[in-house]
Amino acid sequence: MATLPNSLPHLAASGLDLPSGTLVDTTDEGVWHEPLLWHADETARPGAWRALRASARPLGLLPVLVDGGRRGQWPERWDLAPARMSYPGDHDAEEVLRGFWEDNAGDELGATDAKWPGLAPVPEGGAPDDPDVLAAEIADMFTESPEGPRFRMGLVPARRSADIPAAIGWQGPLNHENDVARLCAVLRSWEDRFDIRVLIIGFDTLVVSVGRPPTTLEEARALAEEHFAFCPDTIEQNPPYGLGLYAERNLLSQSTWGFWWD
Repeated sequence: MATLPNSLPHLAASGLDLPSGTLVDTTDEGVWHEPLLWHADETARPGAWRALRASARPLGLLPVLVDGGRRGQWPERWDLAPARMSYPGDHDAEEVLRGFWEDNAGDELGATDAKWPGLAPVPEGGAPDDPDVLAAEIADMFTESPEGPRFRMGLVPARRSADIPAAIGWQGPLNHENDVARLCAVLRSWEDRFDIRVLIIGFDTLVVSVGRPPTTLEEARALAEEHFAFCPDTIEQNPPYGLGLYAERNLLSQSTWGFWWD
């Protein structure tokens, strides 16, 4: 995968105001030739995402909240596989989604016609929020919540937020897609159409903030079809089952989207 020059090996001399932390270079095939990410050793504090977005971006580093889950499973224990990842820009988001839709929609949704419906439109209603300001506000909400101790601040060498999973060789969606760069191509498309930011990444979970969510049921339903293709478990593990209710309850005017791969 094509990457930016990696500033993580020189983090101590970068001038960034950081707490004590850990550089992660452990993969499922041994030690990687350079760090894949840095994460703090302490719980993330409100304001940290915002501060690092401003100060670390000039160094080619992007912030992300790392979710250790209820088991305290931090990235040193994740099955990272950077050598297996391609480059997100080499894939077409609609082709990726179409393939997943055609493979899964008939059997798993009971659709008689599994023809790909096409990409959801850019939402028409309302001016979009500033995606970085919104992401910072939502990051603070998570860190201030009762689940706050699960989250630590992380830094990843990546060109854009959508590339963060591929940049670290993340294999959270392993049972769905081995090359997460293909899913990052979809995240890039959502970044362009819906102003998403990759906000939280866990062992097999992903949360994005959404600066321009759908504002009509028609827009939300079209987007729900993309979500099903991207992560079928998101629909099937969110009872009551069905794209229509998922669109209404999870997508319409919602500022976060969450995904979990079983």
